[in-house]
Amino acid sequence: MCVQPTFIIGTNNEDGSYNFAPITWISVTNEKDNDYLLVISMFGTKTTKKNVIRTGMLSVNLVSTDMLELVDYFGTHHAECGKKDKIPYKVCRGDILDVPVLDESRWVYECEVVDSVKTGESTTFFCRIKNIQVDERIECDDTFDVDLTKLDPVIYSGMYHSIGKLIGKIGDFS
Repeated sequence: MCVQPTFIIGTNNEDGSYNFAPITWISVTNEKDNDYLLVISMFGTKTTKKNVIRTGMLSVNLVSTDMLELVDYFGTHHAECGKKDKIPYKVCRGDILDVPVLDESRWVYECEVVDSVKTGESTTFFCRIKNIQVDERIECDDTFDVDLTKLDPVIYSGMYHSIGKLIGKIGDFS
């Protein structure tokens, strides 16, 4: 079991259309100073992975509990079987990068790949965050001061979960 937040990755297909797929193998690392990189691992031969390799760009859309139907749909319908358009959702373009972004997502990263490592059938992408779009209803002074209960993220461990309550900040218990 590996507990992970759930994201929907947005990429551009070769014909200019968009593609979305859920990915939960996402973390962060620090390159230097305050230059953070998202670390995203993708397994197999999915269209999303091919698009990231081809374009070097992607959106990383955090999934909240009100997006459960959408993430489940994207996870059970594959691009190889046709356009994923059986349920309604709205798409816009990134503010900085030409990547598809889900209007429903409360927190979106626009990213460029700066490096990748292939291990077996997985490729791990190290992605520079070029822009963060945050829903105006989310109040935070910086990206490390976020009440996750307001983001209401879907947590994945083989099943979908949600977060119950805020229990404290670093230093509250020492």
